[in-house]
Amino acid sequence: MIKQKIKIAHVLHCVGGVDISLRLIIENLDNVNFQNIVIHGFKDTNDAFFDGNKNLVKDFKVSIIRDISLFNDFSAIINTYKIIKKEKPSIIHCHSAKGGVIGRIVGWLLNIKVFYTPQAFSYLSTENKIKRKIFLFIEKALNVNQNILLASSNSEKERAINEVKYREDKVLKFDNSINSIDKIDNLTIDKTWPDEYICTVGRPSFQKNIELMIRVLNEVNKEYNIHLVIMGVGHHSDKLEDVKKLINDFKLNNFVTLIEWTNRENIFNIISNSKFYISTARYEGLPYSIIEALALGKPCVVSDCDGNRDLIQNEYNGYVIQNEDISEFESKIKLLLKDTKLLNELSKNAKSSFVEKYDIKKNILKLEEIYTKFTN
Repeated sequence: MIKQKIKIAHVLHCVGGVDISLRLIIENLDNVNFQNIVIHGFKDTNDAFFDGNKNLVKDFKVSIIRDISLFNDFSAIINTYKIIKKEKPSIIHCHSAKGGVIGRIVGWLLNIKVFYTPQAFSYLSTENKIKRKIFLFIEKALNVNQNILLASSNSEKERAINEVKYREDKVLKFDNSINSIDKIDNLTIDKTWPDEYICTVGRPSFQKNIELMIRVLNEVNKEYNIHLVIMGVGHHSDKLEDVKKLINDFKLNNFVTLIEWTNRENIFNIISNSKFYISTARYEGLPYSIIEALALGKPCVVSDCDGNRDLIQNEYNGYVIQNEDISEFESKIKLLLKDTKLLNELSKNAKSSFVEKYDIKKNILKLEEIYTKFTN
């Protein structure tokens, strides 16, 4: 008798780190025992999805968008319901806040087990206290019995229990993970920055807090002339003009390079040739860019937020800076710029961190075990 595959319907707004996460899961899941379908937004990536054997994965487009829209969201729920009812998956796995809303409603209507990976809870995304309360209320309202919160980091797991009020037995963890980076391709974009530089990946937005990074760079460059390369300046970059103005006000135009969306191979090249990586984010899930930096043996100087603090161990593979402290950021960046021995030590530890904890070839077995456990 042929064993039936476990069929998983992934529901998400497929951009950025969420897109990377899904593709890595699909490419690494054992396709003898698991089958995937993808339900995502019309305006998401147009790239096809493939499993580990390069087989095309069936995908469906519905009106999943980032912003709240009663018309689009209702349409997405109705059409996702129709697809799920026809496809009959064993599990729905929702990725991202909007995917979580749509997938959990459909799972409740069809009585299907749902896994939800927020990749950073929606209520963290706004400065507005009223919006924050509304988003948190939505998260709590959709916390129903057949849902399992599958956190991408320990910080996300703790937040789910303490703030969204998930029962502890309804929260599991699967760390974001990547394939080891064994080959660095040549750049396919023009290199317009000097050979000595630090770097980051992050759209100018409330989440990524690039304005703080520019203020830090301004302080550092009163003593050093270090260049900063910022990748990912593209979609949803609502703070871009503010960042450009700050760069101009501080007369840092010759010390900052802004790169729009580019392929991951170029990002790997730029990170691998940098001195180290920096993040000033206000919140994260478990950021792929920092995992990639670790895989490439690059220490990281990061803000103390969800995701960052899970990946970086202070004074081992980088530095975690409390309370958006500009002077402390400045101090640690200067320390790494002048102390080559320390930089090399932290670089070695960064690579070890990746090998020990974030290699998806090892970690995918845990996700397969979770999927299997909840379908038996």
